[in-house]
Order: sequence, then structure tokens, then C-alpha cells
Amino acid sequence: MMNARLSAIGMAVPAKAISNHDFEQIIDTNDEWIVSRTGIKMRYHTTENEFTSDLCVRAVEDLVANHNVTLDDVDMILVATVTPDQPMPSMACRVQHRLGLHRAGALDVYAACAGFGYGIVMAKGLIAGGSHRKILVLGAETLSKVTDFSDRTSCVLFGDGAGAVLIEADETGNIRPGCITGASGEGGADLYISGYATEIDGLQLNMSRKIVQNGRKVFKWAVNTVTDQMQKLAAMNGLTMNDIDWFVPHSANLRIIEAICKETSYPLDKVLESIVDYGNTSSASIPLALCRGIRDGRVKPGDRIMIFGFGGGLAYAGVIFEWKG
Repeated sequence: MMNARLSAIGMAVPAKAISNHDFEQIIDTNDEWIVSRTGIKMRYHTTENEFTSDLCVRAVEDLVANHNVTLDDVDMILVATVTPDQPMPSMACRVQHRLGLHRAGALDVYAACAGFGYGIVMAKGLIAGGSHRKILVLGAETLSKVTDFSDRTSCVLFGDGAGAVLIEADETGNIRPGCITGASGEGGADLYISGYATEIDGLQLNMSRKIVQNGRKVFKWAVNTVTDQMQKLAAMNGLTMNDIDWFVPHSANLRIIEAICKETSYPLDKVLESIVDYGNTSSASIPLALCRGIRDGRVKPGDRIMIFGFGGGLAYAGVIFEWKG
């Protein structure tokens, strides 16, 4: 069975920066209120004619520019997103075409904030099964396009961005064998974007096709689920959380991250986050945080990293790997 190696990473965000003060012009809020409840100081929004596929392409181009890799032999592209340019064709197909990766299969992963973690697990499995050897995994969102800017409790949260990693077949690999995936599907109505159905489990939906969430319930579920599952993930790989050099959770809210660290006694200064400077970017939040940690020198070769995504579904996924540099 062939092992998998995460060998390169890239990222992209739009040029349009949105500060907390910008929201003071459209809703009753201020910088102090936003920071105290979310930790967010900045986020980036796409323009009217800028879409998820554009950010995907730029993230892959950034990956190539910063690593000595070639992509002409990539044989699969997995894009995690809940904000595709359109339902069909997929973002993975758009990336394949726009980058000229004609040997690659293409598939979108629809698991919201857990999508990037699921993408890594899927790439690892495809490589282990022998069907593929070089896979691009992306997490990319344009959440500003599905944000309800009249909802003062949620509109300040969301940003746009993309991250990309290259997963390759390798004799030794750096992705640990034990992975976690799971879901609490009964919580689907607590975080959703409406489509055609008008209800979930009897609950009438807001049909605005914007993000709707029950913040209190999602907060509680996230803290309880992640604190339990992250320790199980470590144990199934023969580790404890003390062996993890960096924890990279989905950056949903800085207060969620702080609560997780408090419950598990994991040091907050060993967490890589993207929430403060980029907002909640759903499936892009983990690769954005990881990419920044690598590029600013915090993540060193040999460091052991746990990534853990959680969110809409409600779904979660986690993996552990050692960064080789």
C-alpha cells in the first residue's frame, strides 16, 4: 500500500479588504463588538465578477510559485466548496480546464467547513488504493456571495479565500494512517443555505439562499465534538495531544478555538488560525492558516500537525501529518 505525502501548499484571497469599521456603515455594530465576540479584525470579499474558481486557480499558481513542483502529471483534483460558481460544471472541472491539467479527474467535495479535511482523507485513500499518484486538494469559498448582510450576528463573520495542497504517492509519506470522519446530521437545520426543499426535518427554512445558522447550538456542538474527536484522532495514531506541535482547526470563531483549548488544556499559542485576518472562510480556513504558519516560519520541518475541520452538515474530519519542508 502506497503512502501519501503532503508536499506543497498555496493560498489566495481577493484584493478587496473589509474591516470591521466597514460594517458600521450598514448595520448596528462596531469594531469592539465584533472583536469581542469573534476575534475577527479583517476579511476579504470578492468583487461582483470574481468567483470561487478564480481563487482556486490563483491558489494553485501560488503553490507552484513557492515550491519546486510540476503539475502536468496531476491525476485528480478535489475541490472542497459550498459556494461554486454554479452547480454544474464543478469547480474541479473548471480548475482542470483553466490550468490545462488534462490528465486529471475532477470532483467537488461538498462538506462545508469540514470539506478540506475530507479532501485530504479522500486523497490519501485514492493514493493508498493505487488508483492515483498525484492529487491537488483545494478548499475555496466566496461566502460573501451567500451572506445575509442584514443579519448583524452573522454577516461580520464570513470572508472569501482559497488554499491548495499537493498530495503525492510516496514510499514513506507524511500523512499518518489514522483519520477521522463523522457527522451529526440531526444538526443540519442549525447551519444551512437553502436550495429547493422548504424544510429540514420539519423545520421551515429561510429560503433566501443565504447562510443561516443557530450560533449558540453550533458553538456548543463544535466545542463538544472537537474536544472529544481530536483526542481520539491522536490516540488512533499512537499519540497524545502533547505530541502535536500545531493544531489547525477550522477557523469559525476565535472564541470556539479558545474554548476548545480550554477544555483540552492545549496551548492556544500552538494553534494556527486564519479567523483574525481572514474571517470564517469555511473550507478555505485550514489551508489559509497552515500556509501562513509555514511561510512565516512558525511551522518547522518535522513538526507534527493536526488539522480538524467541522461545520455545516454537521460534519467533521481530521488528519495528522508531519511537515517535511
